[in-house]
Amino acid sequence: MDSPDDFPEHRPNVGVVLFNAQGLVWQGHREGDPDPNLWQFPQGGVDDGEDLETAARRELAEETGVTSVSLLGRTDGWLAYDFPAGYQPHRKQSWRGQKQAWFAFRFEGEDDEVKLDQHHSIEFDAWRWGPLASAPDLVIPFKRAVYLQVAAAFSRFAA
Repeated sequence: MDSPDDFPEHRPNVGVVLFNAQGLVWQGHREGDPDPNLWQFPQGGVDDGEDLETAARRELAEETGVTSVSLLGRTDGWLAYDFPAGYQPHRKQSWRGQKQAWFAFRFEGEDDEVKLDQHHSIEFDAWRWGPLASAPDLVIPFKRAVYLQVAAAFSRFAA
C-alpha cells in the first residue's frame, strides 16, 4: 500500500479529516498565520517505526485534544505535495515536500473536548466545523491539489 521508497525526497506525514455527526469537518486556523481565510486539517510527521494510523491518532490528539473517534477510512498510497520555492518549514532535515496518508475519523465526543493547547507546540489558534467541499478553497494554495483528492476520497462520509 505505502512503500517507504515512494517519494523518497518527501517527509512521511499523516493527515486527518474529522467528521462530526452532521457530516461537517473540523477545520483549524494555523497559529500565527496572518491570513484569517486559510484553514486546514490536522496533520503531522510520522515517527520512525510508527504505524500510520497510530501517527494519525497521535497527531489529532496533540493538535486538537480529540481522542473520541472511530476510524471511517483512509486514502490509498501516498498523496504528495512540494514546498514552494523559498518556503522554509521549521525542520532539521531538508525535504522537497511531504507525502501523506490521510485518515477519516468520526468524532464521537462533544465540542468541549477540543483543546488546542494539548501539546508544547500549538498548531491552531481557532477552529470550526465546515463543509468538506469547501476545504480545498481554504487551504494554503500549495496543498490544494492534495485537499481536492482527499475531499473526493472522503466525500461519502460527509453525506
